[in-house]
Amino acid sequence: MEFKYEELLDRAWKYLPEKLKNPSRFRIPEAISFVEGNQTIIKNFNEIANVFGREPRHLLLFLIKELAAPGNYDGKRAIINRAVRREVINKKIETYAKEYVLCHECGRPDTRFTELEGEKIVKCDACGGWWPLRKIK
Repeated sequence: MEFKYEELLDRAWKYLPEKLKNPSRFRIPEAISFVEGNQTIIKNFNEIANVFGREPRHLLLFLIKELAAPGNYDGKRAIINRAVRREVINKKIETYAKEYVLCHECGRPDTRFTELEGEKIVKCDACGGWWPLRKIK
């Protein structure tokens, strides 16, 4: 039995999950931060982690390693014990998103941390792609 190209596309579209049919574009949230003394406070840290679908402590660990400064999380905001410009913080958040949130195959943000044969991986629910979860050093 032969199928026409359009029929195959219609058939594939019919079986796609609804969230993948949504054409809305994912935007990496910008940090709302300010410097207070020698500390930088990221007010919307919890919201950023929620948009990414990641644990805030994982994102914080990445930021403090990248910024080479100690920091902590108080349940809704992050405090970095160093004065850091907002542009630098946003660049680091973008780097985090590219490594740990956006799929390396299809570019969608529909990824999650899971395990495969005992190894931690990042798996894309949109395309099925996966890659090893890089440890934060």
